[in-house]
Amino acid sequence: MTHRFQLEPNHPRERVDKVVPRLLPGVSRATVQRWIGEGRVLVDGKSCRARAAVGAGSIIEVEPGAAPRSAAEPDASVEFGVLYEDEHLVVVEKPAGLVVHPARGHRSRTLVNGLLARAGFQRPPADPRDPQGLLRPGVVHRIDKDTSGIIVVAKDEPTREGLKQQLSAHSVERNYLAITCGVPERRTIATCHGRHPRSRLRFTTRLPRGRGAVTRVASVEPLAAGRAALVRCELETGRTHQIRVHLAEQARTPILADPLYGKPTVEPQLSQVAAELGRQALHAAVLGFVHPISRAPLRFESPLPPDMQQALLRLRAARS
Repeated sequence: MTHRFQLEPNHPRERVDKVVPRLLPGVSRATVQRWIGEGRVLVDGKSCRARAAVGAGSIIEVEPGAAPRSAAEPDASVEFGVLYEDEHLVVVEKPAGLVVHPARGHRSRTLVNGLLARAGFQRPPADPRDPQGLLRPGVVHRIDKDTSGIIVVAKDEPTREGLKQQLSAHSVERNYLAITCGVPERRTIATCHGRHPRSRLRFTTRLPRGRGAVTRVASVEPLAAGRAALVRCELETGRTHQIRVHLAEQARTPILADPLYGKPTVEPQLSQVAAELGRQALHAAVLGFVHPISRAPLRFESPLPPDMQQALLRLRAARS
């Protein structure tokens, strides 16, 4: 179906890729730009560029195109918990060891593969601004493979864009629980953040420039006579490895058993607990946001998984 619009006589001149999303509510600017590139948007009967100016009396014709389909394949064997689901989104409790979406080295058996096997998750459209969008449909934020906890995944484009806007505005509540080596002081850590200049796998705050990263850190409970702690970390921004980097480089209390940013501990009790845990002691415990469609406030909590609970019990008992 082709949509035809004529702009009002007093309409100011502005870019066509800004005008069309207002004429077609629920369609993102990125999608409109893709349609323009495919020749599906005409201005006064002619194809146009995204930056083309339209104004009073301009006639705009739009022939919507099909959304790009995910390149990921369904896999019903992938296991994860579901805390909430409706026709627009699903809130998932991801276990440690599960990768969120297909990527280099992990082309299958990811959370996205598992979601695609669910009856209510019918291949949401990929984000056309994301070079890897076809492999991560509906994914608006991620947690590391060996971090457990809550994430939300969108089922449609308006929901995806609404969640992305909230993340960009730093209005999403994201609280993590970590077990650290040492007890960090209560503080707000605000730094630059970027890829480490000498390691492809690491990120760092020790850069002259980079994207801003803000984490609020508070010790919940000292453990092992002050050699460790249960720590709450509240994210304002969500950079890759942000909490792990901030605790290691800025607070100087790396996460227990973190293979990338931690340091081997010579303390035998902590070393044994870390070996038994086998992954960084980090859990996405709280996620709160406003539903992009219903506008209802939603908030979800996830208790520490059994492996971190066991580590916590062991460290509480380690008093000397």
